[in-house]
Amino acid sequence: MLDQSLQFLTPEESAEVDRALLSSPEKFLARLTISTAKLLRVIAADAETPIEALTAVQITQWFEKDAKLKREQGVNASVLKWQAEELD
Repeated sequence: MLDQSLQFLTPEESAEVDRALLSSPEKFLARLTISTAKLLRVIAADAETPIEALTAVQITQWFEKDAKLKREQGVNASVLKWQAEELD
């Protein structure tokens, strides 16, 4: 399925954003966009469809599937490694 070592934003990419002449909100958005582009590639590959053809339904279903894997098999079985408790 997916290389579990996938990073959605590497330290090098983060440093590149830091060097950019952007405000803090713009840097946040740049990091978010880079990470999102990588995640969309994963979702598209899993759905066997081009990124530009992905629908909101397919993206939502992918998140549901990944969350189910996390609940049933543990965080290491999922693509997204964070846990809700970490966000509190």
